[in-house]
Amino acid sequence: MVLFRRLLGEVLRTQRMHRGLTLREVSADARVSLGYISEIERGQKEASSELLASLCSALDVSLADVLRDVSDAIAVEEQALELAATPITVRSRSGDVVASAA
Repeated sequence: MVLFRRLLGEVLRTQRMHRGLTLREVSADARVSLGYISEIERGQKEASSELLASLCSALDVSLADVLRDVSDAIAVEEQALELAATPITVRSRSGDVVASAA
């Protein structure tokens, strides 16, 4: 199962680290507790739209860019889940099934 909050947290953490910011710096700028931001980054808490807007502002990144990155990550995970669920059958040259996995 793909969890939006986990992928959102990963994207936000990546954005923060890419900018060389600490949780404390983002917390002060966004006016959100450090612990709460940490829980969001770890996918343990959902971010409201207002909170997400504050975090994006503190990270100097557009909400559209964050959501696009999350959407791309969701697409990758969904495709991986589909591939993992696809049965694979290996046949010998004679047509006998030698291995099968789902």
